[in-house]
Amino acid sequence: MIEDLKKDAEVRMTKSVESLGGAFNKIRTGRAHPSLLDGVTVSYYGVDTPLNQVGNVNVLDARTLSISVWEKNLVPEVEKAIMKSDLGLNPVTTGELIRVPMPPLTEETRKGFIKQAKTEAENARIAIRNIRRDVLSDVKELLKEKGISEDDERKAQDNIQKITDKYIQQVDQLLSVKEVDLMEI
Repeated sequence: MIEDLKKDAEVRMTKSVESLGGAFNKIRTGRAHPSLLDGVTVSYYGVDTPLNQVGNVNVLDARTLSISVWEKNLVPEVEKAIMKSDLGLNPVTTGELIRVPMPPLTEETRKGFIKQAKTEAENARIAIRNIRRDVLSDVKELLKEKGISEDDERKAQDNIQKITDKYIQQVDQLLSVKEVDLMEI
């Protein structure tokens, strides 16, 4: 029973770390990366559709993305969607190809992005701690129902704490890598 709780905790904590990685991908660095536009949706015949489902997003060079839209009449819609996104990008259209140059990051915007990254990392830590709290309450419930002994409960608490520490450390590593990435000129 305790093993099932530990496995469940690991699965949920892994999802929290993966979610943090997705959030970090949306924080723009000075380099062009197709995942920057993952959160952009385009109105496609009245339905909000992810940008990568209406065209190809490619990297032209280190500071430029290109989008080739599959339907020519969607080019203005894609442009509007990119401008409306809070990424601070200004697309340039040349016929059917949309180029999205990445403006260079100023020191101030870099610090703002680092602050945003720290907030995302703290949210991930909170999620991991909440998972720990839920699992520990389940262990205490087992103890109340006489399903386990007090020694088993203490061992389970120690093991769950070790698992929690491991995932918190992963969050900290991801954050430090993102900070270095953001401060790189």
